[in-house]
Formats: sequence, structure tokens, C-alpha cells
Amino acid sequence: MKKITLPALALLTLVACNNSGSADKKVELTTNIDSVSYAIGMNSATGLKENVPEINMDAYLNGFKHQADSGVTLMTTEDVDMVLQAYSMKRQMKQMEEQQKQQEAQYGSVKEEGIKFLEENKQNPDVKVTASGLQYIVLKEGKGKNPTAASVVKVHYHGTTPDGTVFDSSVERGEPIEFGLNQVIAGWTEGVQLMKEGAKYKFFIPQELAYGANAPQGGQGPIKPFMPLVFEVELIQVVK
Repeated sequence: MKKITLPALALLTLVACNNSGSADKKVELTTNIDSVSYAIGMNSATGLKENVPEINMDAYLNGFKHQADSGVTLMTTEDVDMVLQAYSMKRQMKQMEEQQKQQEAQYGSVKEEGIKFLEENKQNPDVKVTASGLQYIVLKEGKGKNPTAASVVKVHYHGTTPDGTVFDSSVERGEPIEFGLNQVIAGWTEGVQLMKEGAKYKFFIPQELAYGANAPQGGQGPIKPFMPLVFEVELIQVVK
């Protein structure tokens, strides 16, 4: 059967129950493989409880026994893939929602300050605002090519938090950088496409177009969850 990527279930197919399906049958650990088999069963059970706490053990053991005994099962391989992938996605969504709630409880003030910062910033007559909420100021217009979302570009940039703390700067390192616009935060992907080669813009990126709740370094560095970011960007070249 095709391997499934749901956490822990790859090992669960090795759970230490014998082909009779009896978990209560006395087992003697006589040989090394007996001990290995029992150890795998213990570890698998731990992973099972952690990753699928609501599991129906009767259905689980029957599925294991049917596959191990004869391969005649109640579900096809395609059914298994679909069911486990759907379950995995559901658990991931739940975990993300729980993480979001925890982050909002801890960093709610950062989120509110960010909203206030952007509201005040857009009162500047030089600031333009896109439909997504991205704000920018044109410091210098360019005359070269516009990149697309799939382009690789060479840029100089200087990134700060709203209070001016520098968190990254190719300018300070003295060396421009190349990257694909499909490999960066959404605010960069959108913003750099507004530029032509030779242009220099200043972007004020809402947290939704930056890192949102998933701040680098878990929020331990200068960038906190839900924090808007400020970048001065010079588009040197559309590489391809």
C-alpha cells in the first residue's frame, strides 16, 4: 500500500498486535525480534494517542488485520489516501487556528499598533495604496522593464519595523541580492511588480502581506507576529 504522510501513521502500520488481532494475548519476549516488535508497538501506540486521540481502536485493529492477513480490505488504496489526507488537512487547520488564537492573545497589541501605524501613514499625500492594502511611496521612477510574479530580480533593500529598527539590509551589507518574486512575502511580490528597473520605492507592508502570525524566529527577533514591515527597495535588474 502507498505510504501515507499523516504524522506517526507510517509507523502505526507496524503496531505490535499479532495477526489474530488479540491485544490481550500473552506475549513472551524471547528473541531480539520479539523485543523489537514489542518496542515498535509501544512507540506506535504513543504516536497514535498523540496524533489521532479520537481514534476508533476496533476499526484501526481491523484495518491492520485485514491488510496484514490477506489484503482484502473495506477501502481501496485511493480511499485510504483521500481519507487520511482530508484528516491531516483538518488537523493542520485546527492547529493553525489554535496557534492564531494564541498569537493574537499574546501579540494583540502589536496588531493594533500596526493598524494604527498604517492608518496614520496613508494620510501622507505621497503614499499610494493598492487594493490589497499595500502602501508605497515612489522615491525614484525607473525606465527599464517591469518584472512579473514569476521573475527573478536583483535588488537592494533596507528593511525596518515601524519604529525604525533595522532587521535586514542588503544596503548595509553592500551587496545586492537576487531572488524569485514567487519566493518572498506577498507584499514584496506585489510591490516589486509595480516598479521598473532603476526605480526606488518605499513599501509599507500590512502584516497580512508580510508574515502574519508566523514571524521569523518565532517572534523572538525584531519582527513580531502581526507586525507591518517597511522596506526601501531599489530594483536594479529584472534578471529573467
